[in-house]
Amino acid sequence: MGYALAHAFVGAGHSVLLISGPTELDVPGGVDFIPVETAAEMHSAVAQSLGHIDIAVFAAAVADYTPASVAAHKIKKAAATLTLELVRTPDILGAARGEFGFTGTLVGFAAETQNLEANARDKLVRKHCDLIIANDVSKPGIGFGSDHNEVLLVYPEYNEALPPASKHTLAHHLATVILELHQRRKP
Repeated sequence: MGYALAHAFVGAGHSVLLISGPTELDVPGGVDFIPVETAAEMHSAVAQSLGHIDIAVFAAAVADYTPASVAAHKIKKAAATLTLELVRTPDILGAARGEFGFTGTLVGFAAETQNLEANARDKLVRKHCDLIIANDVSKPGIGFGSDHNEVLLVYPEYNEALPPASKHTLAHHLATVILELHQRRKP
């Protein structure tokens, strides 16, 4: 969805910076691109870039946890069970307003498997977003690994459900919505 949005914004004549982890997708033409491999690298790239951005759309599904340590060699089968220690990754979207000092239009995504509206609204408030674009990733045929998506737009005052559509079509609609939101936010 992030790549489709980058393509839509470039198509609308805007400068776009795409910060992305590894993917099989082709980088859309006309975007500036920063490749990252870890949540920590993405956190750093976003921190360094947000000062030059008017609208930030956080569409990456960054893992919430990462292994506490990485083995230098293959872990051989020994015991009947193995316990992995995980530590929280940096909250990139949550850092945008406070830690990074971002004052522009802030849009986040919420990939949920239950309580879509409630969890998205909670994220909107906690992370000081102007809009959360939420989707139920437990629904077959949409979201991750699909060319289609179905989203709920969660604004501070109301929600708007969008019908299922191709990510390309949806991205063009979302770009328009986000640009209108940005215009309304301007003093």
